[in-house]
Amino acid sequence: MKTLFIALRALMFGAGFIFLWGWVALTLHHRYDSTLGLAFPGWTPALGIVLVAVGGTLAFACIATFVIRGEGTPAPMDPPRKFVAAGPYRFVRNPMYIGGFLVLAGFGLYERSPAILLFALPWLLLAHLFVILYEEPHLHKTFGAPYDAYCRSVRRWLPHR
Repeated sequence: MKTLFIALRALMFGAGFIFLWGWVALTLHHRYDSTLGLAFPGWTPALGIVLVAVGGTLAFACIATFVIRGEGTPAPMDPPRKFVAAGPYRFVRNPMYIGGFLVLAGFGLYERSPAILLFALPWLLLAHLFVILYEEPHLHKTFGAPYDAYCRSVRRWLPHR
């Protein structure tokens, strides 16, 4: 029953996250695409669907791992209670942001929107700054030596070969 309540909270936070960034992306699309004057080829929506599917699957796997293994959600106000180094977190420390970036970039390709694609880059920069300025110090303080060892063995953004 406890896991069900955690999953419902994660679903609520995830839906809010999707609606927020979807609204921002569509606002940019409608406001700036005509002024940018860039056109994408007809095949970009198909690539966009693939990126949204891959990114969404990755983000969902991260959320499920947080709920099941970490007993928490991705939201900073309701984080995992246990240290999570399983699932997608075995390969990179921030797979959820990678998934979010892929969804956002894929949505831009699907909509053939240069504004959304251009927005995806500063979004990733803001995610990076959030990670290094807040998340990593907070995780170090919360989990200590196990987190430090994890940081030494798993890269932040790109997996080891």
